Amino acid sequence: MLNGLWLGFFIVAALAALARWLVGGDPGVFAALVESLFAMAKLAVEVMILLFGTLTLWLGFLRIAEKAGLVEALARLLGPLFRRLMPEVPPGHPALGLITLNFAANGLGLDNAATPIGLKAMRALQTLNPSESTASNAQILFLVLNASSLTLLPVSIFMYRVQQGADDPTLVFLPILLATSASTLAGLLSVAVMQRLRLWDPVVLGYLVPGALLLGGFMALLAGLSATALASLSSLLGNLTLFGLIIVFVMVGALRKVPVYESFVEGAKEGFDVAKSLLPYLVAMLVAVGALRASGALEFGLDGIRWLVEAFGWDTRFVDALPTALVKPFSGSAARAMLIETMQNHGVDSFPALVAATLQGSTETTFYVLAVYFGAVGIQRARHAVGCALLADLAGVIAAIGVCYWFFG
Repeated sequence: MLNGLWLGFFIVAALAALARWLVGGDPGVFAALVESLFAMAKLAVEVMILLFGTLTLWLGFLRIAEKAGLVEALARLLGPLFRRLMPEVPPGHPALGLITLNFAANGLGLDNAATPIGLKAMRALQTLNPSESTASNAQILFLVLNASSLTLLPVSIFMYRVQQGADDPTLVFLPILLATSASTLAGLLSVAVMQRLRLWDPVVLGYLVPGALLLGGFMALLAGLSATALASLSSLLGNLTLFGLIIVFVMVGALRKVPVYESFVEGAKEGFDVAKSLLPYLVAMLVAVGALRASGALEFGLDGIRWLVEAFGWDTRFVDALPTALVKPFSGSAARAMLIETMQNHGVDSFPALVAATLQGSTETTFYVLAVYFGAVGIQRARHAVGCALLADLAGVIAAIGVCYWFFG
């Protein structure tokens, strides 16, 4: 899938460049293409320098949290909910703990830590699956919720905003939190309808109702604030949450006799190895996206969408952020490349860049997740997994655009 997407970028770029040369009489397009390739390769290395530091830092603190038992405590806290949503999974089955750990890592924005745990969870669910090639209800629910991108701490997005020179990297914290909540809710409801899940079960309601009331009350509070106040509150909460979690991890680890320094170094080494392995993929996708933009193909597509939006009389500023949303279901690295490109071209704190950052945090690499998670256990028939996951993505896109207009005007 990634091979086809990457190849498609270059083929479309080549066709668009030929059209600009032969039809538009612009031979300079090929010089722009070559210049873009080298410029994006250089940008990829610059991004990786910061990525090394961020991943080593965060995986180091996560290792402290793991050894302190905080992640396992979260698994015990959410275990009863997943037992009701996945009735075919026996109580106490290892899959429930792995699923909860996966969501905890995803919620903290630790995608690279969440994926190995998620694959273990999928294999554990496969042991309960009566079919070797058809996805079970539990596997579908797990995958859709995983693909609905529940992200409470979008650390990687903060990192990219830092790298691009943002005055306040956490400015998009609250917009992402609200948009990703809408995406997750849409994913859960769509699967519940397809699988006839009993969401009115007292235990399920005991989790969902307080969460919904808390979110609703929070949104009601936000509704009375100005755009400036919203931006300030988002920044404050983002920074407080990040630093507060770090202090909790370290203090609880110290109280439970965890060697916090040694644990941090152990996790940081893993972060360094993960970051080192990502450079080739980041270079590959950034140069492909750069070629697509330099050829004029991306602008042509966006102009078409912009024309349709204008025909309805709507504001068109969000259109420049749509490349991130359009490629995110296929590739996370391509979407990151689109996000960085938007920041580079419009400014890191421009409205399109803020929308693109929120889209990046509230959507997921749906087809990649499907391929990796189902491919790991040999599932060939996904049933309603694709439709429910894409519906969750669509909800995330719509919510992200709406929330950004609310927050940033």
